[in-house]
Amino acid sequence: KAGEKVGLVGETGCGKSTILSLLSRFYDPDEGEILIDGINIKDIRLNSLRGQVSMMLQDNFLFARSVYDNLVLNKKIKKEEVIKVCKMLDIHDMIMNLEKGYETILLNNGSNLSNGERQLLCIARIMLQDPKILILDEATSNIDLMTEKKITKAIEIVTKNRTTIMVAHRISTIKNCDKIVLIKDHINYEEGTHNELMKKKGEYYKLYSSQAIQ
Repeated sequence: KAGEKVGLVGETGCGKSTILSLLSRFYDPDEGEILIDGINIKDIRLNSLRGQVSMMLQDNFLFARSVYDNLVLNKKIKKEEVIKVCKMLDIHDMIMNLEKGYETILLNNGSNLSNGERQLLCIARIMLQDPKILILDEATSNIDLMTEKKITKAIEIVTKNRTTIMVAHRISTIKNCDKIVLIKDHINYEEGTHNELMKKKGEYYKLYSSQAIQ
């Protein structure tokens, strides 16, 4: 549903990332169809579809351009708006601490930044692009605990009132979603809220309990 936040969980290889690739039309399904507002995405121009769908991966690409250029991409966005969003996401000070602030040139896919800083810049970029549908694929993986909390807070801001599909290895990152879908053997195996799935004491319950013990 529009504005709904859906979490996808399941063991490695179950098909979570494949679903996300299909939604972005990196390839088309052999069977069935994907509809947005009742329209098959095959009937939507690719540039139009991708203009409304933003995807954030574990490793996002940053160009060898300034921080500002990486945030706005090719859109005409006033610097005041960029700063406003960065302050909202609590990364303005981080950017200003760089050698030339927003004009700092990023090297080798942002190698002069930490993994967490790169992710935070990508979240700000998504917010400035303002897509209707947001796809997050393990967005908090490979991040230290302190930075993960900051990224989680930023994600809460960017996903507000936006249709969001989140893939997560750790259930803790998606337990507050409106709906959680557990994928097993490439099918929708269990579906519901966190509390509903815990009460069933099925596969989701087993997965959550095993992670809680770790």
